[in-house]
This record gives sequence, structure tokens and C-alpha cells, in this order.
Amino acid sequence: MPLPKRKKSKSKRDMRRAHYKTALPNLSPCPQCGEARPPHRACPHCGAYKGRTVVKTEE
Repeated sequence: MPLPKRKKSKSKRDMRRAHYKTALPNLSPCPQCGEARPPHRACPHCGAYKGRTVVKTEE
């Protein structure tokens, strides 16, 4: 089975792994306030998750 002749540097390894982070997260509107928020996360604007307030926010 073929193996690499030389060890890949940490820089090259990290460059390869960096592509996963470039994709923009899909945002969905919050059902309470309508602001964009990441799915499966509490809303950063109103603090609501699954119909109830779980994080206190300053408004």
C-alpha cells in the first residue's frame, strides 16, 4: 500500500482542514422575534429557544 514519502507539515494539514470552516452557517428566522439565528441554538437577540426564554438579554 502506498505511503507518503515525507511528513506533511502542520501548515499543509491545517490548510486542508480549513475548508470546512469557510462554509457560511445556514440561518433561520427566530419564531419569536424574526431575527436570523443559527439552527438548534438560542436566539442571540431575544434569548428564546423552542418557544420559551432560556437566556436573559438586555433589550
